[in-house]
Amino acid sequence: MGQKVATASDKRQPELFNSPLETGVRAVVVLDAVFPCALDVGHLTWCDHLVVHTADIGGPESLHPDIPQRTGELLVRRRLVEAGISLMRRLHMIEAEVEETGIRFRASEDSSAFVEALRSEYATQLRQRAAWLATYLNAHSNDELAVLIADRIGRWAVEFQGEAGRPSP
Repeated sequence: MGQKVATASDKRQPELFNSPLETGVRAVVVLDAVFPCALDVGHLTWCDHLVVHTADIGGPESLHPDIPQRTGELLVRRRLVEAGISLMRRLHMIEAEVEETGIRFRASEDSSAFVEALRSEYATQLRQRAAWLATYLNAHSNDELAVLIADRIGRWAVEFQGEAGRPSP
């Protein structure tokens, strides 16, 4: 019969920090920076961590602060990155490619315009870090990256995630 009227207290605010939206936007920014390369979920998870912690690998000042116990961060981050990729695929910002070695993700045609439309100071810095990271990744092999992650974050995090596949051109 009667419908409940939604009140302001019934409305939940969407979580933005550590959410699929946040990690999805970062995935689009990273994939746009490495375009036309495609990355698998493991590689994108590493990139999601490295793009906000660039100082860890000799890059520009990190966007996110260091926290004392970061060893578990990649484990939590992988699920968020997967959810972010899923969200951005629904929004046509990321395309999936099935290959013999697995599923890889690439920035869509629309992603560049989306990335350029992000105007906040954080977004500008994120784009700069992603461009720096793309250059860094180009200069290092996957094996070097795996060693770096193991040394900086923990070997168990790398082993848990499995070996990230090589980006495909």
